[in-house]
Amino acid sequence: MNLNLEQLRAQVNDVFAETAAFRRDIHMHPELSEHEARTEAKICARLDELGIPYEKDIAGHGVCATVYGQSTKKTVAIRADIDALPITEQTGLPYASQNAGVMHACGHDMHTSILLGVAKILKANQDSLPGTVRLLFQPSEETIGGARQMIEAGCLKNPEIKNIIALHVAPNIDCGKLEFIKGYMNAASCEFYLTVKGKSCHGAHPEGGIDVLPPACAIVSGLQTIVTRNLPATTPAIITVGRFHSGTANNIVSGEAKLGGILRTFDLSLRESIKQRILKMAEDTAAAYGASCEVVFEDSYPSLKNSDTLFDLLTPVMEEAFGKDNIVYADVPSLGADDFAYFTQGYQGFYFNFGTHDPQSDACFPLHNEHFAPQEEALRIGMLAELVGIYTILTT
Repeated sequence: MNLNLEQLRAQVNDVFAETAAFRRDIHMHPELSEHEARTEAKICARLDELGIPYEKDIAGHGVCATVYGQSTKKTVAIRADIDALPITEQTGLPYASQNAGVMHACGHDMHTSILLGVAKILKANQDSLPGTVRLLFQPSEETIGGARQMIEAGCLKNPEIKNIIALHVAPNIDCGKLEFIKGYMNAASCEFYLTVKGKSCHGAHPEGGIDVLPPACAIVSGLQTIVTRNLPATTPAIITVGRFHSGTANNIVSGEAKLGGILRTFDLSLRESIKQRILKMAEDTAAAYGASCEVVFEDSYPSLKNSDTLFDLLTPVMEEAFGKDNIVYADVPSLGADDFAYFTQGYQGFYFNFGTHDPQSDACFPLHNEHFAPQEEALRIGMLAELVGIYTILTT
């Protein structure tokens, strides 16, 4: 690295207070996906203070900034998501959300603040920076997938970005530790919507109609066998039916049922295969009861697979920087989805977790929980990890 580790740590400590203050400000004023106007304005104001050029209003309220170093041939991008969730905060913190029903319960306030802290350090070292760094403040991670839209808007071009990294808070890991996984980290997902159609009638004369509840219930049960009886037990896949609505009155045979669910798997070709099985099972099961079924699929995020090249490059350096005892290697990927997956399609991407749990506390609230309150000290670890990643990539 062009900067020694102690110098990086000193610079991180120098910007910690203002990074924490920025985080508290946007934590108090969280904004939902596609509505991050204030957050965008605060990011732009800070970039203006730092003298870092940027483009705004990308993919809605996204911001794309660039710190140009000594070369545009060596490049790396860092992504931070900026949106919040429709959750009522119950942390009791003095800087708790002031926006009713909205909360930074997934740590995006931490991600955003870390990236701005890193931006200040990069700008201060611009003359000795061995390459170019693209800073992506991405909207709409929790809903429509702002990552895809930022890529389509050209945020990884001019200069061409070859590598991209990002981090995520991990409430189940102690503050001071990092978690890495090789290969697949998050699953691909696909939402599906089923409408079972029959014929309603009076409940006293069921023979006059086609009751959709028996076939709809059979479909819910049958969908589970697609995974348990058609895939090897070692192949991860999940089919979840989360919504089931039918009927209008207790004495009326229901003529329509609406079901909604989601499919998760790592292999994109397997996702397509399972979709076809869902379609056939739903249609055939409904037909067996004299009903019909319409199925609509909406592909969501692709699977997130870390670059083997970046994993092999970065993890030894991270071990040296943070100590082997502070590095956790995960064996099992998550079947949850994250739109950073779009950045790993066609680019060398590396996504990792940093611990935010207070090791002195027994309480451990998960992501998307109204009590989630990450340790602010984790901001230091996040900034240092991103900087180590940046310099390692640019000097290799």
